[in-house]
Amino acid sequence: MATGEVAMSREETEAFKVLVKNTLERRLFYIPSYKIYGGVAGFYDYGPWGCQVETNVLNLWRQHFVMEEDMWEIRCPCVTPEVVLKASGHVDKFTDLMVKDEKLGSCFRADHLLKDFLTKALEEFEEIKREREAAPGVAAQVVVEKKDKKKVAEKKRELLTPEKKREMQADLAGLDEFSGPELGAKIKAYGIKSPESGNDLSDPYPFNLMFSTQIGPTGTLQGYMRPETAQGIFVNFRDLYYESGNRLPFAAAQIGSAYRNEIAPRQGPMRVREFTMAEIEHFVNPDDKSHPKFKNVADLEIYLFPRAEQTALESHVKMRIGDAVEKGIVDNETLGYFIARTYLFLTKLGINKNRLRFRQHLANEMAHYAQDCWDAEIECSYGWFECVGCADRSAYDLKAHTAKSGHELTAYEKFDEPKDEMKLTIVPNKKVLGKEFRKDQKILSESLEAMTREEALALKAELEEKEKVTYKVCTTGQEFQLTKDMVAISEKLEKSHGRNFTPSVIEPSFGIGRIMYCLYEHCFYTRPAVPGEPTTTVFRFPPIVAPVKCTVFPLMQREVLNAKAKKMSNGLTRAGVSNKLDITGRSIGKRYARTDEVGIPFAITVDFDEGVTVRERDSKQQVRISDVDVVDLVRDLANGSMVWEDVTAKYKLVTVTESEADS
Repeated sequence: MATGEVAMSREETEAFKVLVKNTLERRLFYIPSYKIYGGVAGFYDYGPWGCQVETNVLNLWRQHFVMEEDMWEIRCPCVTPEVVLKASGHVDKFTDLMVKDEKLGSCFRADHLLKDFLTKALEEFEEIKREREAAPGVAAQVVVEKKDKKKVAEKKRELLTPEKKREMQADLAGLDEFSGPELGAKIKAYGIKSPESGNDLSDPYPFNLMFSTQIGPTGTLQGYMRPETAQGIFVNFRDLYYESGNRLPFAAAQIGSAYRNEIAPRQGPMRVREFTMAEIEHFVNPDDKSHPKFKNVADLEIYLFPRAEQTALESHVKMRIGDAVEKGIVDNETLGYFIARTYLFLTKLGINKNRLRFRQHLANEMAHYAQDCWDAEIECSYGWFECVGCADRSAYDLKAHTAKSGHELTAYEKFDEPKDEMKLTIVPNKKVLGKEFRKDQKILSESLEAMTREEALALKAELEEKEKVTYKVCTTGQEFQLTKDMVAISEKLEKSHGRNFTPSVIEPSFGIGRIMYCLYEHCFYTRPAVPGEPTTTVFRFPPIVAPVKCTVFPLMQREVLNAKAKKMSNGLTRAGVSNKLDITGRSIGKRYARTDEVGIPFAITVDFDEGVTVRERDSKQQVRISDVDVVDLVRDLANGSMVWEDVTAKYKLVTVTESEADS
């Protein structure tokens, strides 16, 4: 449990999760897809309230990042040709390790089985430890439950020693570092069986998570549903760089759907097969990763979970982001800046800052090309869950697409003073190549000209040793037999006024659905019953992300009041304030309760007197205000330029209770 929070038992956590889930589904924030046909795991529909929350979250994301950081926004197709994802490495490496029930064939994600087992065992150890402290003399034990289809077998208690506990903690901390064989050995060592049947499990093996498809009627062009939105930005780098005045740094952003064929999505809306991503690619000179606005966030204190604390089995620590960069814990200013901006975005949404941390990837967990990676993890009833990834991906992506496409995705830097540099020249002999390879001359020439310095010098050395050399064009897979007279490769010292280089990229990548679910849990509470009023559940969304900003009620069913309420609603709509008109005739208390439950922060009640009553959701305070002023007031509250305390300082509170209002 997070710092400053009261820990809940496992039973309390599960009960809370069920209550939130039931409320979200009952009020149509989200709905299991294809429910009338039995549903399909990993797919959810967003209902009316969920759609509006997502729209508000994405609008705030655009404001916070795209507009305030002066980024370009683009939109690319969801269907991606295989060649693009082959270059990025997704075709070969975008896999998770899977195990199968040896008898039933059910599939499970191997690391999740191990994580769930270790987490449960350690939680039970802590519970029994608390029991022992409350009743001295009771041995510290852990309960291991074995389940089958029909019944729960007798509970078997095994002593969990401090040494065993430390071993489990170490395995949990290093979970992402295990190879397939290591993961399989751990599953066997802990005696983990199929959670559905108790049967033995297979050894882990890789499963590619991408959905495949064919492009066009012939089925010859292989494609995939994109597993992320980033590749669309990388392949458009040249045009975006030109539109940026051929200057670095610049950033591009994309919001859209991504698809991953999850092995066993058993964590509700936190692990789904289709989801919304919002990604930023910030292109920067690899020799200068400073950020001009870093000083604006340097004093921000954030919970960080660096590698050192993870390997030492310690907890996350609170630290100034400026100190983290200065000490080299966070690799550079630009990465630190986006970590800080991500923190500000999430807390502005309504994420509890005490249940938010940034965890650094362990050395073996990080991609081979990455400079540094941090995940924004939010604590919810499913545990600490990655919701945002902030990575310095170095120059890997642009280099990979340059090599595969034959098009240079580079930037140019002009030197202040000319420099002596070795310049590489590659000149394909197109006449000889054309005579020998005819129609393939063009693609071969372009591939030769796109070689890196290392590739070109290696080919030159090989041609000097052998009569013929086999050369493979990476974009098509074609192989050609080259001779020395087909290409001239040379280096000479020249005065250079600038250089071409491949930019590095800093990438913050946001899983919008996960953020929204954590927001639901962090904003959810049960309002205690008071005399005359029932117990109610409430979402305390900040006004900026609330699905609707205001409801408008006539105090009772009278045509004159209904007309006044409709006029008020129309005025709010014209002012750009989303609102709901409720003239159902229910009691005012029940209408307040229904709107509180979906998180609407303000309610306007019209009656026979001059002016209207404005009510605030969480305090249930009400003020009286004129018809003329109310639209501007609610608009300012909704966009955050005014808070409720400003209202109560200006207007007199109305002391009528909600139960009295119904009488």
